[in-house]
Amino acid sequence: MQPSKLDKILGLEIQRRRTEKGWSQEYLAEMTGLHRTYISQLERGLKSPSVRVLSHITSALSIKMSEFLRAVEESLSADG
Repeated sequence: MQPSKLDKILGLEIQRRRTEKGWSQEYLAEMTGLHRTYISQLERGLKSPSVRVLSHITSALSIKMSEFLRAVEESLSADG
């Protein structure tokens, strides 16, 4: 099954925010209680995060979920 456009953009935004902080996938996984391979799958758009998972990730990254989703929405709009 092909990753959806939304899943790809969500993943890219997670990756962008993580790398801005200079964090590895391992460190984000440690901060969220998620597995590193799951973080990798999210970033590649292979998995779709639940609201609970997204909440853990945005909390760890010290951003509001609404801010994160706004950036995703803007990327979706810009992408056509």
